Amino acid sequence: MTPTFALLPLCLLGTAALAAPVLDDAVRQRAEELTRTGLHSSIVIAVIDGKDSAVYGFGSAHAGKNAKPGADTVYQIGSVTKTMTALLLADAVVEGKVKLDGPVAALLPGYAVPAFDGKTISLLDLATHYSSLPRLPDNFVPKDPANPYADYTEAKQRQFLAAYHLPREPGTSFDYSNIGYAVLGTALSTQAGVSYEALLQQRIAVPLGMRSTSNHPSHGMLARLAPGHVLSGEPTPAWDLNVVAPAGGVYSSARDMISYLQAYMFKPLRPFALAIKPQRPVAAKSDTSIGLAWLLEQQQGRSYAWHSGQTGGYASYAAFTTDGKRGVVVLTNTARDVDALGLSTLLPGTPLPPLKKPQTAIVLPRAALADYVGEYPLDKDFTLTVSLGKNGLEAAGTGLGSAPLFASARDAFFFRAIEAELAFTRDAAGKIAGAVLKQGGQAIVLPRKQ
Repeated sequence: MTPTFALLPLCLLGTAALAAPVLDDAVRQRAEELTRTGLHSSIVIAVIDGKDSAVYGFGSAHAGKNAKPGADTVYQIGSVTKTMTALLLADAVVEGKVKLDGPVAALLPGYAVPAFDGKTISLLDLATHYSSLPRLPDNFVPKDPANPYADYTEAKQRQFLAAYHLPREPGTSFDYSNIGYAVLGTALSTQAGVSYEALLQQRIAVPLGMRSTSNHPSHGMLARLAPGHVLSGEPTPAWDLNVVAPAGGVYSSARDMISYLQAYMFKPLRPFALAIKPQRPVAAKSDTSIGLAWLLEQQQGRSYAWHSGQTGGYASYAAFTTDGKRGVVVLTNTARDVDALGLSTLLPGTPLPPLKKPQTAIVLPRAALADYVGEYPLDKDFTLTVSLGKNGLEAAGTGLGSAPLFASARDAFFFRAIEAELAFTRDAAGKIAGAVLKQGGQAIVLPRKQ
């Protein structure tokens, strides 16, 4: 039997919840199965229904202990952090400190910010992923793949911006960028004259009573932190995101995240309303638009805002209907996405996808594995390098750490560190000619470098 944790008050209005929102049976059963089978170490689902809210916990927050996660268990929320950075931007706009269409370069004295034919990157471009900056900087070469951002400093960010050439004019197309949000956070904290953490506390966490929300968790938060896990179930440290913290470094709890979502849902103040105002389309033929970080969609006749996140050992999902009637937060300490759980909780009746069974690895001779070693470029900015280590094949993308590959058949491999597969192709002579990387529903063809 899965317990229902403490009923949470509606923080903004000060009204105590009267009834616990019920978690959909299909979601409950899936969460129980995911934790029982070890696919997730623990899962916390916070449900907001009107003015009522409740938190449901599954699995164990600490390995080997019967420690059910609850409203105050701390998790790293990954890219849901971007919505907080965007809210700081909205707050600065409402306060008249910056303008959405103002150039970010004006807030970063001493930085050389790239432009395209005289067109500069605006704060709005960064907040909507229209900056033309890449997902990751091209000088991102982590020393420790298990904590890849720890040594990426502001000096490296500055060096990247000074050397980078934009491929297109800012403001022309959506291209998700972590480094873009790092730059946005740096600009906002520079303008305010305080650190990103201080700005987060002053403008969001303290006003909303979010005592377990921080980029630098306190000893008390760390005592309640659910340790992170990679897909294989092995423990992994939480990432130190350094200068990239505004893109994904915040820690929080279900209790705090309920307060955060309610600030958008019920008579939102001007910064919150601005943050969820549609700004630009995500794609030319897509009904999805983006506000300031928040993605805006419509299903079952209901409009909702959402964002998800993932770091090396955690994943998260936060969403709410824009009519303020329903909200959800899903947190886990395993690097496996929880988007489907979140959407099905937000919009009951949304079918959950079939649960994938873990793949079984087979052993291939070391001589056979050597055939796959090589470089597989996508373009000038990204190459997948396959090498043969002492424990077998490994693959590393440009600017990313190396991850082990496991064979499921001849020419077919899968990762355990991430949800992805790699299939190799051969030419008429039987030699390896390329590879196909399958991840997130996409198949990316990578020819082998000769």
